[in-house]
Amino acid sequence: MANDASAVSDALSGDFAARADPFTPPADSSLWHKNFLLGAATASYQIEGAVNEDGRLPSIWDIFSAKPGKVLAGDTGAVACDHYHRWEADIDMLASLGLEGYRLSIAWPRVMDAAGVPNRKGLDFYKRLLNRLKEKGITTFVTLYHWDLPQHLEDRGGWLNRDTAYRFADYADLMSRELAGTVDAWATLNEPWCSAYLGYGNGHHAPGLANGRFATQAMHHLLLAHGLAIPVLRANDPASQKGIVANIGRGTANSDSDADQRAAHLFEVQHNAWILDPLLKGTYPQDLFELWPGTEPLVLDGDMQTMSAPLDFLGINYYFRTNVASDGAHGFRDVPLEGVERTQMGWEVYPDGLRDLLTGFNSTYPNLPPIYITENGMASDDQVIDGQVDDTQRIAFLKRHLAAVDQAIKAGVDIRGYFLWSLMDNFEWAFGYERRFGVVHVDYSTQKRTVKRSAELVAKFLKERKARV
Repeated sequence: MANDASAVSDALSGDFAARADPFTPPADSSLWHKNFLLGAATASYQIEGAVNEDGRLPSIWDIFSAKPGKVLAGDTGAVACDHYHRWEADIDMLASLGLEGYRLSIAWPRVMDAAGVPNRKGLDFYKRLLNRLKEKGITTFVTLYHWDLPQHLEDRGGWLNRDTAYRFADYADLMSRELAGTVDAWATLNEPWCSAYLGYGNGHHAPGLANGRFATQAMHHLLLAHGLAIPVLRANDPASQKGIVANIGRGTANSDSDADQRAAHLFEVQHNAWILDPLLKGTYPQDLFELWPGTEPLVLDGDMQTMSAPLDFLGINYYFRTNVASDGAHGFRDVPLEGVERTQMGWEVYPDGLRDLLTGFNSTYPNLPPIYITENGMASDDQVIDGQVDDTQRIAFLKRHLAAVDQAIKAGVDIRGYFLWSLMDNFEWAFGYERRFGVVHVDYSTQKRTVKRSAELVAKFLKERKARV
């Protein structure tokens, strides 16, 4: 591993990357600050399994993944990491690594029935989980919706049905009343771009619909649901932070031509401003409908004011950039670059994109709330060899992206923490179990967890930081 790590490190730039230690940041890094939270993240459908136990109802991902050809190798989340039964050991593992925060999501189909009646067995699971996390001194970030919509709501139109936004507010009301005092930060939605575009725009994700107008209407109802939930969360659990999690994408132009520069702008409008402008400006970017003419959603009076309610924090998920050129019409086309580092997903490793987007948002949105990087990480084909997993590429990836976060902080962006995606290998949606994002390896045949070298180095850093305080 040492030779491989040195080869990767030699290819990197900057003080952070040039150090002999394969992870530890330099002495002047903001990461050493005791108030910078460093944790890991997961999501309910990706790890819990137990999809038919204790009153849990079917979700759209149960139905979607059971359809032939929708998920790689026909995989489903029926068992996943069996976290529903192994949660105590998993929390012990999290704590043993010294991670200070844990971002998890609640499975909406597990906690209430189709009539809105609470499911006590499901609620008790999350109460036990969150109480154990608090006993361990771990900061809790809870996401209410990480894509597992109850199928009975999809049967009534899902996010195309305005009523789903109100049902989400009911769900938020139940959870914040039941779990008040155990949650440090609530996020209403995870990555509404994925829910709207991948779920309703191109059909890559559940529920598998593909229509541009569907995508924009679904997004409107998702953001409306967020806006309706925020005052409910504030009323029921006033001591906690309230926010939302958005995935962002860096778009770069393939040339200096005006057409390609415009294409890169439109890429970022579609990936970033589509979500952030309604939240922080109370309006949709008009360029979006230049890109997708005729897809304007139905907006009722007061909707934009509702969805732009003030936030305590903004969660940011970042993974890669996309190089684009004009498609000769209203939009853009991907132009993959050659000779660049890529992950198992085929995504380019481009940490500068994270820094550039964060500093850009800081200039664009005067009311930008404090930021947590709620997901950042990479997939690799990790193997356990002699009881160890030497995930050299991930170590370099994390190091470089944390350096980008530090650069953004020094440029004036208020960033309060960073969550590794993910705590452990899990069900990677349409890619099934082939793509491994975890800092802990999971053998899906035995459910054995093996801490990877990346997690060991993060733990080493956290131990050193704690000793300095």
